[in-house]
Amino acid sequence: MSRIKTIFAGLAAQKKKALITFITAGDPAPELTVPLLHALVAGGADILELGVPFSDPMAEGPVIQRACERALKFGVNMHDVLGYVREFRKSNQHTPVVLMGYANPIERMGMQVFIDAAKEAGVDGAIVVDYPPEECVEFAAALQAQDMDPIFLLAPTSTEERIRQVAKVGSGFSYYVSLRGVTGAANIDTVEVAARIAAIREHVKLPIGVGFGIRDAATAKAVAAVSDAIVIGSRIIQELEDTPREQAVAAVQTFLSGIRKAIDE
Repeated sequence: MSRIKTIFAGLAAQKKKALITFITAGDPAPELTVPLLHALVAGGADILELGVPFSDPMAEGPVIQRACERALKFGVNMHDVLGYVREFRKSNQHTPVVLMGYANPIERMGMQVFIDAAKEAGVDGAIVVDYPPEECVEFAAALQAQDMDPIFLLAPTSTEERIRQVAKVGSGFSYYVSLRGVTGAANIDTVEVAARIAAIREHVKLPIGVGFGIRDAATAKAVAAVSDAIVIGSRIIQELEDTPREQAVAAVQTFLSGIRKAIDE
């Protein structure tokens, strides 16, 4: 059983919802990535998404776009990202780490080379925004053969056919994009989210996490009530932007503790 499946099973037994966090590897500085991962866990994160910096992150809003730009200025690449996971694993063997990014860095490395390197580093899954499930059956199967989970996005506009395909090839959890837009947008309609999740559950038996727009404790609590997990990313990166670098790790942990408290209530 993968770490992701183990985490969700344990949380379900406790009647708790998962808190999934996102940061961009190398932002705000490469030396802070691993300390930030540990701070997120200390703040209550159950699963960590680590963004692979990319020059054209088409699903991302301006906050994560800026994070990618900062990381790329440091020269952070896929090899560095895997190195951060490897370093994190020296003292944390239980928290799942999911790489999130785009196809280009994987294609450049080579699919099987990437999968083997990710497994060796301690990665638990991958979200590749521009790998539609219909076109990456081989990639998904190769990940699963190494006990890693291919995780796919579903959106308010996803057709029943797309939902069925995600049910067929995905594992770990499914990521529901709550908005018709990019990361960091606002104004989540929790009634609509609840209705869409109910429709998705008719086909997808995996846990469902909701992201793209969760910015505060109140929204996190409302979305957690209708899902299995909440995903929060842009708001964490905004915290990093607004905080002096030497205070960043502590600030992120404090912020996330408030989110954790809200979804556990």
